[in-house]
Amino acid sequence: MPRKPTERRLNQRIVLTGGPAAGKTAVAEVLRKQLQDEIAVLPETATMLFRSGFPRPRDPAGRRLLQQTIYAVQRNLEGIYEIMKPDLAHVCDRGTLDGAAYWPGGVERFLGAMGTTLEAEFRRYDAVIFLRSSAHGRGEYHADGSVRTETAAQARELDRRLERIWSSHPRFHLVDHEVKFYEKVASVLIALERSMGLGRSKTPARAPRKKRS
Repeated sequence: MPRKPTERRLNQRIVLTGGPAAGKTAVAEVLRKQLQDEIAVLPETATMLFRSGFPRPRDPAGRRLLQQTIYAVQRNLEGIYEIMKPDLAHVCDRGTLDGAAYWPGGVERFLGAMGTTLEAEFRRYDAVIFLRSSAHGRGEYHADGSVRTETAAQARELDRRLERIWSSHPRFHLVDHEVKFYEKVASVLIALERSMGLGRSKTPARAPRKKRS
């Protein structure tokens, strides 16, 4: 039986999100290796669908059907991980609300079509870590022609929409685009440690300070 929106989970769930080319998947892979005893990383639903040949319509009706599909698969994927890996925290490469940034008509119409509310979707996730897209930088953004097809301007707009959607979450952590990749990873690890208590056992002990003579 599907879980009601108001029910809580025993395991923690964190969203790793942001606009196109924010570094989400690369950061998630580092987290998978660094915190393998504490977390399970859920793959991005849209990428799984597109790489398996799922169509990517451009007209409004087709885009709505696409986002409905992604939303349903995302929820079911999260449910499967709850069953298969109940003792780990789950880090999701994007969350259910990401589809609202792509929905013709905006967030409220997306929520109405999915039969949910912003608050109900926020309750699905214990924290949100938002990585700003590299499209905000100079000459750093590149479309790959397959999964990432947006222009730099489109990527920036999607990034802004996603930030507006997620920023009201009570545990929202922002990582800017200007930092280097290893700094992004460090910022994400710090956010996970501070908000969820993850990775504390791996934090190196600080060397004691020398007393001044």
